Amino acid sequence: MTLTQGDIDLEIAAEHARYEERVAEGAPVEHHPRRDYAPYRSSLLRHPGHPLVAIDTGKDPELVELHSPAFGERDVTGMDNDLTRQHDGEPIGERITVSGRLLDRDGRPVRGQLIEIWQANSAGRYAHQREQHDAPLDPNFTGVGRTITDAGGGYRFTTVQPGPYPWRNHLNAWRPAHIHFSVFGTAFTQRLVTQMYFPSDPLFPHDPIIQSVTDDAARQRLVATYDHSLSVPEFSMGYHWDIVLDGPHATWLEEGR
Repeated sequence: MTLTQGDIDLEIAAEHARYEERVAEGAPVEHHPRRDYAPYRSSLLRHPGHPLVAIDTGKDPELVELHSPAFGERDVTGMDNDLTRQHDGEPIGERITVSGRLLDRDGRPVRGQLIEIWQANSAGRYAHQREQHDAPLDPNFTGVGRTITDAGGGYRFTTVQPGPYPWRNHLNAWRPAHIHFSVFGTAFTQRLVTQMYFPSDPLFPHDPIIQSVTDDAARQRLVATYDHSLSVPEFSMGYHWDIVLDGPHATWLEEGR
């Protein structure tokens, strides 16, 4: 039987109710989603079913990195964080500036860290060969960028507002607009991935991915805030979003804990 949005909404509500019951009975607050969160159907197929494999970095510390995907070997340039200037023409869509800080659990800046982003274009389509959404590609927008955090842990990207897009979790399923963030430590094996959302998106209640973060406070930490001081006159709207790596105010990370 094909599941409808109404079916998924009921499952999400039931998961939230069970979480509230667990917390009321003394269970700890869950800052990260359970890997077998039922409303997100593919998580049942994708989450690890066996213990994670430990890497003996003492024998060959670079082995894993040699077989991992990466943007490339060239240095990060001052243009890599502006996704609107990577092609000859202007991309289609509302231009936005996204800025914030990378912080540790005590609020201290994490300096000199590589942050990469990728996103759909303004029509909700990724520039990827496996993309199946029947929406137009933008020849002037690839949807990827990167930067290095500064001395204050700050980062900044100029891009376009991504569009929502359908996916096949259930009938008429749509993902809220979002930007994927990838944060690196001192090695590729320390990579952490998360998603940033935009305020007041009407798809929030219906999306099992963001709703898999069942704690309300933790879920709100995935949503950027509009910051007028970041808006560039006559050019772009501004959004602020901090990434906290650990502790009680940590940002949800897809790899879990």
